[in-house]
Amino acid sequence: MSLLSKERFFTDKLYSARWFKSYFLIIFGSMIMASGYSFFADPHRIVPGGVYGTAIVIHHVFGFPTGTVGLMFNIPLFALGIYLLGPRFGVKTFVGTIATSFFIDFQSKMIENLKWFRPKDLAEGENFIASPVQDPFLASLVAGVLIGVGLALIFRAKASTGGSDIIAQIINKYTKISVGQLLIFIDSAIVSIGVIAFKDFSLALYALITIYLTGKVLDAVMLGGSNRKAVFVVSSKHEEISDFILHKLRRGGTFFFAQGMYGHDDKKVIYTALSRRELSALQDFVRDTDKDAFISVFDTNQIYGRGFLPIAEEN
Repeated sequence: MSLLSKERFFTDKLYSARWFKSYFLIIFGSMIMASGYSFFADPHRIVPGGVYGTAIVIHHVFGFPTGTVGLMFNIPLFALGIYLLGPRFGVKTFVGTIATSFFIDFQSKMIENLKWFRPKDLAEGENFIASPVQDPFLASLVAGVLIGVGLALIFRAKASTGGSDIIAQIINKYTKISVGQLLIFIDSAIVSIGVIAFKDFSLALYALITIYLTGKVLDAVMLGGSNRKAVFVVSSKHEEISDFILHKLRRGGTFFFAQGMYGHDDKKVIYTALSRRELSALQDFVRDTDKDAFISVFDTNQIYGRGFLPIAEEN
Protein backbone atom coordinates (compact mmCIF):
# COMPACT_ATOMS: atom_id res chain seq x y z
CA MET A 1 0.00 0.00 0.00
CA SER A 2 2.30 2.67 -1.26
CA LEU A 3 2.13 6.09 0.35
CA LEU A 4 2.36 9.01 -2.02
CA SER A 5 4.07 12.32 -1.64
CA LYS A 6 2.29 15.36 -0.30
CA GLU A 7 2.43 17.19 -3.61
CA ARG A 8 0.62 14.43 -5.47
CA PHE A 9 -2.35 14.55 -3.08
CA PHE A 10 -3.14 18.20 -3.73
CA THR A 11 -2.91 18.40 -7.52
CA ASP A 12 -6.69 18.21 -8.06
CA LYS A 13 -8.41 21.56 -8.30
CA LEU A 14 -11.38 21.75 -5.93
CA TYR A 15 -14.65 20.66 -7.58
CA SER A 16 -12.96 20.12 -10.94
CA ALA A 17 -13.74 17.08 -13.09
CA ARG A 18 -10.49 15.48 -11.89
CA TRP A 19 -11.46 16.20 -8.27
CA PHE A 20 -14.84 14.47 -8.68
CA LYS A 21 -13.20 11.56 -10.51
CA SER A 22 -10.64 11.11 -7.73
CA TYR A 23 -13.20 11.00 -4.94
CA PHE A 24 -15.51 8.76 -6.96
CA LEU A 25 -12.63 6.29 -7.36
CA ILE A 26 -11.87 6.48 -3.63
CA ILE A 27 -15.48 5.86 -2.56
CA PHE A 28 -16.15 3.19 -5.19
CA GLY A 29 -12.79 1.53 -4.55
CA SER A 30 -13.44 1.54 -0.79
CA MET A 31 -16.82 -0.12 -1.33
CA ILE A 32 -15.34 -2.87 -3.52
CA MET A 33 -12.40 -3.40 -1.17
CA ALA A 34 -14.74 -3.56 1.83
CA SER A 35 -16.90 -6.19 0.12
CA GLY A 36 -13.84 -8.44 -0.12
CA TYR A 37 -13.46 -8.25 3.64
CA SER A 38 -17.09 -8.22 4.78
CA PHE A 39 -18.55 -10.79 2.35
CA PHE A 40 -15.65 -13.23 2.02
CA ALA A 41 -12.57 -12.78 4.25
CA ASP A 42 -14.24 -11.86 7.54
CA PRO A 43 -16.98 -14.54 7.59
CA HIS A 44 -14.38 -17.26 6.88
CA ARG A 45 -11.88 -15.83 9.40
CA ILE A 46 -9.32 -15.27 6.64
CA VAL A 47 -6.70 -12.81 7.91
CA PRO A 48 -4.97 -11.21 4.90
CA GLY A 49 -2.57 -9.07 6.92
CA GLY A 50 -2.86 -5.32 7.49
CA VAL A 51 -5.02 -3.38 9.89
CA TYR A 52 -8.23 -5.00 8.70
CA GLY A 53 -6.70 -8.44 9.11
CA THR A 54 -6.03 -7.56 12.74
CA ALA A 55 -9.57 -6.22 13.00
CA ILE A 56 -10.95 -9.54 11.73
CA VAL A 57 -9.16 -11.39 14.53
CA ILE A 58 -10.47 -8.96 17.17
CA HIS A 59 -13.97 -9.18 15.70
CA HIS A 60 -14.13 -12.95 15.99
CA VAL A 61 -12.45 -13.09 19.42
CA PHE A 62 -14.17 -10.17 21.15
CA GLY A 63 -17.16 -9.40 18.92
CA PHE A 64 -16.29 -5.81 18.03
CA PRO A 65 -17.26 -4.61 14.50
CA THR A 66 -14.41 -5.14 12.04
CA GLY A 67 -14.67 -1.77 10.32
CA THR A 68 -14.82 0.13 13.59
CA VAL A 69 -11.78 -1.68 14.95
CA GLY A 70 -9.90 -0.95 11.73
CA LEU A 71 -10.77 2.73 12.02
CA MET A 72 -9.66 2.79 15.68
CA PHE A 73 -6.26 1.51 14.56
CA ASN A 74 -6.02 3.72 11.49
CA ILE A 75 -6.79 7.11 13.05
CA PRO A 76 -3.93 7.06 15.61
CA LEU A 77 -1.61 5.56 12.96
CA PHE A 78 -2.60 8.36 10.61
CA ALA A 79 -1.88 10.99 13.28
CA LEU A 80 1.40 9.33 14.25
CA GLY A 81 2.44 9.18 10.61
CA ILE A 82 1.80 12.90 10.15
CA TYR A 83 3.73 13.67 13.35
CA LEU A 84 6.78 11.53 12.54
CA LEU A 85 6.83 11.58 8.75
CA GLY A 86 5.14 14.85 7.86
CA PRO A 87 1.79 15.55 6.17
CA ARG A 88 2.31 13.15 3.28
CA PHE A 89 -0.92 11.21 3.66
CA GLY A 90 -3.41 13.92 2.73
CA VAL A 91 -7.18 14.27 2.81
CA LYS A 92 -7.73 11.56 0.21
CA THR A 93 -6.13 8.88 2.35
CA PHE A 94 -8.22 9.96 5.33
CA VAL A 95 -11.40 9.77 3.23
CA GLY A 96 -10.41 6.32 1.93
CA THR A 97 -9.79 5.11 5.48
CA ILE A 98 -13.16 6.37 6.76
CA ALA A 99 -15.06 5.05 3.71
CA THR A 100 -13.51 1.57 3.87
CA SER A 101 -14.31 1.18 7.57
CA PHE A 102 -17.87 2.41 7.04
CA PHE A 103 -18.53 0.05 4.14
CA ILE A 104 -17.09 -2.96 5.99
CA ASP A 105 -19.45 -2.47 8.93
CA PHE A 106 -22.42 -1.54 6.72
CA GLN A 107 -21.96 -4.55 4.47
CA SER A 108 -21.35 -6.88 7.42
CA LYS A 109 -24.62 -5.80 8.98
CA MET A 110 -26.38 -6.11 5.63
CA ILE A 111 -25.13 -9.64 4.99
CA GLU A 112 -26.41 -10.80 8.36
CA ASN A 113 -29.94 -9.85 7.25
CA LEU A 114 -29.75 -11.30 3.73
CA LYS A 115 -31.54 -14.62 3.22
CA TRP A 116 -31.10 -15.19 -0.54
CA PHE A 117 -27.82 -17.07 -0.25
CA ARG A 118 -28.83 -19.18 2.75
CA PRO A 119 -29.48 -22.80 1.62
CA LYS A 120 -33.13 -23.77 1.95
CA ASP A 121 -32.25 -27.35 2.83
CA LEU A 122 -29.89 -26.35 5.67
CA ALA A 123 -30.39 -28.79 8.51
CA GLU A 124 -31.10 -27.55 12.00
CA GLY A 125 -27.88 -26.89 13.86
CA GLU A 126 -25.79 -27.30 10.72
CA ASN A 127 -22.96 -24.81 10.56
CA PHE A 128 -23.63 -21.93 8.17
CA ILE A 129 -21.21 -19.10 7.35
CA ALA A 130 -22.77 -15.71 6.55
CA SER A 131 -21.08 -15.46 3.16
CA PRO A 132 -22.26 -15.86 -0.44
CA VAL A 133 -19.88 -18.88 -0.65
CA GLN A 134 -19.33 -21.61 1.90
CA ASP A 135 -16.01 -22.85 0.51
CA PRO A 136 -13.10 -21.00 2.22
CA PHE A 137 -10.79 -21.59 -0.77
CA LEU A 138 -13.24 -19.91 -3.13
CA ALA A 139 -13.78 -17.16 -0.56
CA SER A 140 -10.01 -16.50 -0.40
CA LEU A 141 -9.90 -16.15 -4.20
CA VAL A 142 -12.84 -13.76 -4.42
CA ALA A 143 -11.57 -11.74 -1.45
CA GLY A 144 -8.18 -11.32 -3.12
CA VAL A 145 -9.75 -10.13 -6.37
CA LEU A 146 -12.10 -7.65 -4.70
CA ILE A 147 -9.50 -6.24 -2.31
CA GLY A 148 -7.02 -5.90 -5.18
CA VAL A 149 -9.48 -4.11 -7.45
CA GLY A 150 -10.58 -1.78 -4.64
CA LEU A 151 -7.01 -0.91 -3.68
CA ALA A 152 -6.11 -0.26 -7.30
CA LEU A 153 -8.96 2.22 -7.74
CA ILE A 154 -7.96 4.02 -4.54
CA PHE A 155 -4.31 4.14 -5.63
CA ARG A 156 -5.31 5.48 -9.06
CA ALA A 157 -6.93 8.39 -7.23
CA LYS A 158 -3.50 9.11 -5.66
CA ALA A 159 -4.74 7.97 -2.25
CA SER A 160 -3.91 5.21 0.20
CA THR A 161 -5.71 3.23 2.88
CA GLY A 162 -3.09 3.88 5.55
CA GLY A 163 -2.68 0.97 7.93
CA SER A 164 0.37 -1.25 8.07
CA ASP A 165 2.28 0.73 5.46
CA ILE A 166 2.35 3.70 7.85
CA ILE A 167 3.93 1.44 10.47
CA ALA A 168 6.42 0.22 7.87
CA GLN A 169 7.36 3.77 6.85
CA ILE A 170 7.89 4.81 10.47
CA ILE A 171 10.11 1.79 11.23
CA ASN A 172 11.97 2.36 7.96
CA LYS A 173 12.81 5.91 9.02
CA TYR A 174 14.65 4.70 12.11
CA THR A 175 16.00 1.30 11.02
CA LYS A 176 16.58 1.71 7.26
CA ILE A 177 15.00 -1.70 6.65
CA SER A 178 13.17 -1.51 3.33
CA VAL A 179 9.44 -0.79 3.42
CA GLY A 180 8.75 -3.87 1.29
CA GLN A 181 10.53 -6.18 3.74
CA LEU A 182 8.81 -4.55 6.69
CA LEU A 183 5.38 -5.03 5.11
CA ILE A 184 6.14 -8.72 4.61
CA PHE A 185 7.19 -9.04 8.27
CA ILE A 186 4.14 -7.14 9.53
CA ASP A 187 1.62 -9.03 7.38
CA SER A 188 3.25 -12.36 8.26
CA ALA A 189 2.98 -11.53 11.95
CA ILE A 190 -0.70 -10.63 11.59
CA VAL A 191 -1.43 -13.84 9.68
CA SER A 192 0.37 -15.77 12.45
CA ILE A 193 -1.78 -14.06 15.08
CA GLY A 194 -4.85 -15.24 13.18
CA VAL A 195 -3.58 -18.84 13.14
CA ILE A 196 -2.92 -18.73 16.89
CA ALA A 197 -6.26 -17.09 17.68
CA PHE A 198 -8.33 -19.47 15.55
CA LYS A 199 -6.13 -22.56 16.03
CA ASP A 200 -6.42 -23.46 12.36
CA PHE A 201 -3.30 -23.54 10.18
CA SER A 202 -5.33 -23.89 6.99
CA LEU A 203 -6.51 -20.30 7.49
CA ALA A 204 -2.91 -19.14 6.99
CA LEU A 205 -2.85 -20.82 3.59
CA TYR A 206 -6.10 -19.15 2.61
CA ALA A 207 -4.72 -15.83 3.83
CA LEU A 208 -1.57 -16.27 1.71
CA ILE A 209 -3.74 -16.97 -1.34
CA THR A 210 -5.70 -13.79 -0.70
CA ILE A 211 -2.54 -11.70 -0.16
CA TYR A 212 -0.90 -13.08 -3.31
CA LEU A 213 -3.98 -12.59 -5.46
CA THR A 214 -4.52 -9.09 -4.08
CA GLY A 215 -1.05 -8.09 -5.25
CA LYS A 216 -1.51 -9.64 -8.69
CA VAL A 217 -4.91 -8.04 -9.27
CA LEU A 218 -3.64 -4.71 -7.93
CA ASP A 219 -0.81 -4.72 -10.46
CA ALA A 220 -3.10 -5.76 -13.32
CA VAL A 221 -5.63 -3.01 -12.65
CA MET A 222 -3.04 -0.33 -11.90
CA LEU A 223 -1.05 -1.15 -15.02
CA GLY A 224 -4.10 -1.56 -17.20
CA GLY A 225 -3.46 -5.16 -18.22
CA SER A 226 -1.77 -3.82 -21.32
CA ASN A 227 -0.78 -6.17 -24.15
CA ARG A 228 1.66 -3.64 -25.60
CA LYS A 229 5.18 -4.61 -26.52
CA ALA A 230 8.34 -2.53 -26.73
CA VAL A 231 10.43 -3.68 -29.71
CA PHE A 232 14.07 -3.12 -30.67
CA VAL A 233 15.13 -4.11 -34.20
CA VAL A 234 18.74 -4.21 -35.41
CA SER A 235 18.96 -4.69 -39.16
CA SER A 236 20.89 -3.54 -42.21
CA LYS A 237 17.47 -3.10 -43.86
CA HIS A 238 16.38 -0.54 -41.31
CA GLU A 239 14.91 1.79 -43.93
CA GLU A 240 12.55 -0.86 -45.32
CA ILE A 241 11.56 -1.94 -41.82
CA SER A 242 10.93 1.62 -40.63
CA ASP A 243 8.85 2.27 -43.75
CA PHE A 244 6.73 -0.81 -42.96
CA ILE A 245 6.21 0.39 -39.37
CA LEU A 246 5.27 3.91 -40.47
CA HIS A 247 3.04 3.19 -43.47
CA LYS A 248 1.70 -0.32 -42.97
CA LEU A 249 1.37 -0.53 -39.19
CA ARG A 250 0.87 3.24 -38.90
CA ARG A 251 3.06 3.42 -35.82
CA GLY A 252 5.90 5.74 -34.96
CA GLY A 253 9.37 4.84 -33.90
CA THR A 254 12.83 6.10 -33.04
CA PHE A 255 16.27 5.46 -34.49
CA PHE A 256 19.18 4.86 -32.13
CA PHE A 257 22.70 5.07 -33.50
CA ALA A 258 24.79 2.20 -32.19
CA GLN A 259 28.00 0.29 -32.87
CA GLY A 260 28.36 -3.45 -33.11
CA MET A 261 30.59 -5.07 -30.50
CA TYR A 262 32.12 -7.64 -32.84
CA GLY A 263 32.82 -5.74 -36.07
CA HIS A 264 32.57 -2.20 -34.63
CA ASP A 265 30.36 -1.29 -37.59
CA ASP A 266 27.82 1.52 -37.22
CA LYS A 267 24.19 0.45 -36.98
CA LYS A 268 20.74 2.00 -36.71
CA VAL A 269 18.52 0.47 -34.04
CA ILE A 270 14.75 0.87 -34.42
CA TYR A 271 12.66 1.30 -31.29
CA THR A 272 8.87 1.14 -31.45
CA ALA A 273 5.83 0.13 -29.37
CA LEU A 274 3.23 -2.25 -30.81
CA SER A 275 0.29 -4.43 -29.93
CA ARG A 276 0.68 -8.21 -30.05
CA ARG A 277 -1.06 -8.33 -33.43
CA GLU A 278 1.16 -5.60 -34.86
CA LEU A 279 4.25 -7.34 -33.47
CA SER A 280 3.31 -10.54 -35.28
CA ALA A 281 3.01 -8.63 -38.56
CA LEU A 282 6.37 -6.95 -37.97
CA GLN A 283 8.07 -10.26 -37.21
CA ASP A 284 6.76 -11.74 -40.47
CA PHE A 285 7.96 -8.73 -42.44
CA VAL A 286 11.42 -8.73 -40.85
CA ARG A 287 11.78 -12.47 -41.42
CA ASP A 288 11.05 -11.99 -45.13
CA THR A 289 13.19 -8.84 -45.42
CA ASP A 290 16.32 -9.62 -43.42
CA LYS A 291 16.90 -13.07 -42.00
CA ASP A 292 19.99 -11.77 -40.18
CA ALA A 293 18.02 -9.13 -38.26
CA PHE A 294 17.98 -9.07 -34.47
CA ILE A 295 14.65 -8.41 -32.68
CA SER A 296 14.28 -7.88 -28.95
CA VAL A 297 10.77 -7.71 -27.44
CA PHE A 298 9.81 -6.45 -23.97
CA ASP A 299 6.50 -6.50 -22.15
CA THR A 300 5.31 -3.01 -21.25
CA ASN A 301 2.67 -2.12 -18.71
CA GLN A 302 1.85 1.40 -19.80
CA ILE A 303 2.59 3.38 -22.95
CA TYR A 304 1.71 7.05 -23.18
CA GLY A 305 1.68 9.18 -26.27
CA ARG A 306 0.05 9.41 -29.68
CA GLY A 307 -1.81 6.21 -30.55
CA PHE A 308 -1.76 4.97 -26.96
CA LEU A 309 -2.83 6.50 -23.62
CA PRO A 310 -2.93 10.30 -23.26
CA ILE A 311 0.08 11.47 -21.26
CA ALA A 312 -2.08 13.58 -18.93
CA GLU A 313 -4.50 10.78 -18.07
CA GLU A 314 -2.72 9.52 -14.95
CA ASN A 315 -1.30 12.83 -13.72
